[in-house]
This record gives sequence, C-alpha cells and structure tokens, in this order.
Amino acid sequence: MEIKEPGKAYEKVIEYIKAEILHGDLKQGQKLPPERELAEQLGVSRNSVREALRTLDVIGIITSTQGAGNCVSCNFEKSLVEAMSMMFLMQKTDYVQLSELRRGLEEQAIMLAADRITAEQIHQLEELVKKLSLNENETANVILDKKLHYTIAQASGNELIISILQALSDVMDLFISDLRKKILYKDRDGNRLQGIHERMVECLKTRDKQGAYEAMSSHFRIIDENIGTLIENS
Repeated sequence: MEIKEPGKAYEKVIEYIKAEILHGDLKQGQKLPPERELAEQLGVSRNSVREALRTLDVIGIITSTQGAGNCVSCNFEKSLVEAMSMMFLMQKTDYVQLSELRRGLEEQAIMLAADRITAEQIHQLEELVKKLSLNENETANVILDKKLHYTIAQASGNELIISILQALSDVMDLFISDLRKKILYKDRDGNRLQGIHERMVECLKTRDKQGAYEAMSSHFRIIDENIGTLIENS
C-alpha cells in the first residue's frame, strides 16, 4: 500500500489540473497555484505535486520555468515529437511511414489553404519563394523551405494539422540529417522543387484547389524518391 499511495497522490493532482482546464478555470497562459497551495488544497505531499507537474510538463500541458513557476501552455508538439521519436527508435515506425503521414496532412492542408488563405499569407509565401530563387546559402534556404510549408499549414486554419505537421517535420529533420539541404541543392531536384513551390503559391493565389493538391503531390514524389535512395544506401 505504501508503494501505491504516492502514485495515487500524484494522479490526484493531475486529474485536478485537467478538471480545472476542462471547466475553464485554468486557461492557456495562466499561471498555476504554487506547489504548497496545491499540496494543502488536495491533501497531498509537495513531492506528489512536483511529480504531477513534471508529468504534465512532459506531456506538454504545462511549462515549468525556473523562477517563474508553472503555467498552462498546451505545447502538445513537444509530446508528439517525443512519442514519434521513441516509436522510430523502437522501430515501431520508419522513414516511409513518417513521410506518408506528412504527405497526407500537407496535401489536405494545402487544399484547405486554397479556401482559407489570407492576402497577408499569400504575400508571405510570394516573398519566401522569391528568396528561395535568389538565395545561395544552403542553411538559409532550408529555413526558408520550412517556413514556406509551415505558412501553408497555418493557412489551412486547422490547429491539429499544424501541430502534427510541425512535430513530423522536427522528427524527420532529427532522423534524416540534412535531407532538405540535399534535395534543395541537387541540381535536378532543387530546380524541380523551386518550380513546384512557385506552382503551389500560384494555385493558392488563384484558389485552384486541385492544382495546389497536385503540386504538393509532386513535391512529395521528390521527397519519397530521396528517402528511397537513403534507405537503399543505409
């Protein structure tokens, strides 16, 4: 019984904080009560409160900052990256499956974006494509490429798609070192990608949903070709 009690106590704290969020008493960005106050209110030890807060931090529900306390963050991308990274390391998924999921989400995102994109977002995409065509700095172009895809995801207006795509992008970059750079700077694929990026932006500008979808599909055919080569050489 003594071994189980601490677990029960820390679960009590987690359930309390989740209930407070569910009922609207705790909102994103709001600071949690101090550890001592939570411990007294729930009748548990401060160690149990700390254990609960560590768990919620890992999950991404709260963010703990030294000297500033704990606040509700809903940073679920953090936990998604951790979960997908562990799945990859434990061979529960692979490069191909990660790319297949990302492809499906990005194709859906660009079709939604064709309906929902704002004039400001179109302007941002035009500027990114222009910079990609002129910039010869490899590292800078990788960042521009990521920004372009993230802007399209944001234009979809779907928060789930945005969060999952960001997590997938981080995991792909973590395990496929410099893949974007290699593709962008292979003469043939780099030129093809630039043309596809320009096509994406043009289709979004004209609200051409089918054209935008086809451009994104072409983009991922290049990605998949390079992932296939990576697997063959590994």
